Amino acid sequence: QDRALIFSDEASFRQDSTLYATWSRVGQPPQIPVTGERKSVKILGAIELFQTRFHYRQETVFDASTYLTFLKQLAVNYRRQGAILIQDNASYHKDRDVWSWFGANRHWLEVHQLPPYSPEFNPTERLWQYTRRTGTHNRYFSHPSELLATLTRVFTEMQCHPELIRPHLASFC
Repeated sequence: QDRALIFSDEASFRQDSTLYATWSRVGQPPQIPVTGERKSVKILGAIELFQTRFHYRQETVFDASTYLTFLKQLAVNYRRQGAILIQDNASYHKDRDVWSWFGANRHWLEVHQLPPYSPEFNPTERLWQYTRRTGTHNRYFSHPSELLATLTRVFTEMQCHPELIRPHLASFC
């Protein structure tokens, strides 16, 4: 069928520096300052696997209401074509209002759950890894707005240049 295959997930990106292996001169390890604050940016994301279309939405919390808003955003793009949505087992994915919305949209949307504790089956996890590696690892963000600007840049690059992320998704195709 010509329906889109969409995987959804969510991730929090911390303002605090996330250190990752890197090259440096012997005896001169890189110094990354830290703020001591635990602020983060929460992102709901989805990848339409075969067309490599990435969708995201920034939120303040992950709950049924914000997930429904994200689903309605996806519906704008996929209602005419039809879609199969694969999601993990976050508690708010199983909320009564969310499943009621799924029921009301079953004419174009088919929903499946991933097995519990199986992030290796969700290609969106690979995009979070790519985002951290290319945008947030070994970087200092003095303010959450700097982190958000970096995330927006990386996500926009993924949307405008799907060839950047296609190799990370190849094992799922």
